[in-house]
Amino acid sequence: MDKAERLKRSKVPEVKDDFGGRLPPGQVLTEKFPILTVGEVPSYDLEQWSFFINGIVKENLTFSYDDLRKLPQSKITADIHCVTRWSKFDNEFEGLLLKDLLPFLGIKNEAQHVLIHGDYGYTANLPIKELYEKDVMLAHSYNGKPLTEKHGWPFRLIVPHLYFWKSVKWVRGFEFRVSDQSGYWEENGFHHYGDPFKEQRFTDGKVEMEEDKWKVKEFDY
Repeated sequence: MDKAERLKRSKVPEVKDDFGGRLPPGQVLTEKFPILTVGEVPSYDLEQWSFFINGIVKENLTFSYDDLRKLPQSKITADIHCVTRWSKFDNEFEGLLLKDLLPFLGIKNEAQHVLIHGDYGYTANLPIKELYEKDVMLAHSYNGKPLTEKHGWPFRLIVPHLYFWKSVKWVRGFEFRVSDQSGYWEENGFHHYGDPFKEQRFTDGKVEMEEDKWKVKEFDY
């Protein structure tokens, strides 16, 4: 049984307080930051690390780690929501706001989607318009300290208004596309968009999810 099917069959937790609508349905608030990972945690030589831009663009681009760190940096404070039912409020991330970076990437008008690439072949899909949201960023720091390796250092995409599997760890590039293409979890039964306030967890719309499974995961914050 794959992960999506396993999670669908489990009990939905009872939540009595939605914090004035701030907590999405079916979520449990935590002060921890659970570690959930597909594959091994990579290690990097930052002199060799790079971030690519390709697909429906005027020209392919490659940025080094130093290139990205030299660009204007910003901070956001955002709530995050994992499809495995945990939510964490008031997280501070620091990095590059994509709404500031995208206009300089030469993206052609016909590009409507982006496939986010992480290491080990991990991918996630997004409509390109989601990258222009005010708090979507390439983050290198969390709550005033560099991201830990297990949380995506040196850069992690942060898309706080969608379930957190869209916030790709160890992000390595953006592939701009005319048409949509499913990412790793989308090909394995998870929703193509993933709005936590609509409980868009699975492609068939069901909302059954594994109760409290995240509590047995590792934490480093």
